[in-house]
Amino acid sequence: MTAAHHDHRSLGRELGLFGTDPLIGAGLPYWLPDGATVRHALEEYVRDAERRAGYQHVYSPVLGKRELYELSGHWAHYADDMFPPLEAPGGEQLVLRPSLCPHHAVIYRSRSHSYRELPLRIAELGAMYRSERSGVLGGLTRVRAIQLNDAHIFCSLDQVAAEARAALELIRAAYRALGIEAARYRLSLPAPDGKYVAAPDKWRRATALLTEVLDGSGLPYEAVEGEAAFYGPKIDVQVADAAGREATLSTVQVDLHQPERFDLHYIGADGSKHRPVMVHRAVIGSVERAVAQLIEVHGGAFPAWLAPTQLTVLPVSEAEVPEAEAFVRRCADAGLRAAASAPERGSLGARVREARLVPYQAVIGPREAADGRLALRLRDGRRLDPLPAEEVLTRVRALVAGHSTELW
Repeated sequence: MTAAHHDHRSLGRELGLFGTDPLIGAGLPYWLPDGATVRHALEEYVRDAERRAGYQHVYSPVLGKRELYELSGHWAHYADDMFPPLEAPGGEQLVLRPSLCPHHAVIYRSRSHSYRELPLRIAELGAMYRSERSGVLGGLTRVRAIQLNDAHIFCSLDQVAAEARAALELIRAAYRALGIEAARYRLSLPAPDGKYVAAPDKWRRATALLTEVLDGSGLPYEAVEGEAAFYGPKIDVQVADAAGREATLSTVQVDLHQPERFDLHYIGADGSKHRPVMVHRAVIGSVERAVAQLIEVHGGAFPAWLAPTQLTVLPVSEAEVPEAEAFVRRCADAGLRAAASAPERGSLGARVREARLVPYQAVIGPREAADGRLALRLRDGRRLDPLPAEEVLTRVRALVAGHSTELW
């Protein structure tokens, strides 16, 4: 395919994944059933990976009082990217959150913590909103309503490097499962004249920690000024679209600022209060941008575990339709997404072409129906000898459960 064919905006609409409408508004895409299926699979993968890595999931509201963002520093340093406050009854000003970190800081300080609990890893797939200018909005890559795969690790200073390394490994494992690659790694630093928290010692310490992590990882990276968060430096994992344009997908950040602003602490082994460090971490970042990258890279031919339809069953004639429908039900019971493509949709060749992006096409002719077998065609063009239906089901289920990018 050419770059134009891989453009996620045109391909996403062609494949029925998402759409936009002026009545809803710019930068506010809606998700169609197949797109929602891809998104759900992606979100389930991330939540499961985080649970296995020791994260605890929370929910927090998409609104917060203006005072919350004044305390976090967002109001002073990030207000240009936030929507105006909403006037609530009683005179309160509520703000659509531009970030989840202030909420997680409040959740952390809702009770006391011992050093024995650290590192404490809090994760959320939560909505946030940014007042992007209409001229920069496009498809799923720049939107105003963002579903963010976010997490905050509260830890002691001597735990930061290990937690940042583990977060990088979670990101790399996710990219392997998604079949995507990082274009480059970037150490994002402040610019001399930007809107950053004025705390030189904290910046030096946080930068040294992330530099240590990157140097120890063996990953090639470059340091770039002007790309840091207002509260601290970060490791940005950059991806490229079909036209070569770069965007940040995943991040690891060290924050020594907000723990102080929110007066966070834990009780150390010495019985006194100590200040934790906040490590911000996003494995796939924005779900919208992650799906855009998947469309660009795979051209709609997603890894089987992500595909909206994982297996299409093709009865050769009307006589095999009952067997096809029965196998679809077996797939559903096994947790697979399958659909039958009946002869009324056209010739077998036409139906095979229609299902060209589906990972597995199971053909059932008179012989297969009699023997309880399936003639399996793989998306890459391979044709397998007829196999018992149970063997196909077991093998496909294992590949999907393992988040493999291999078809067989």
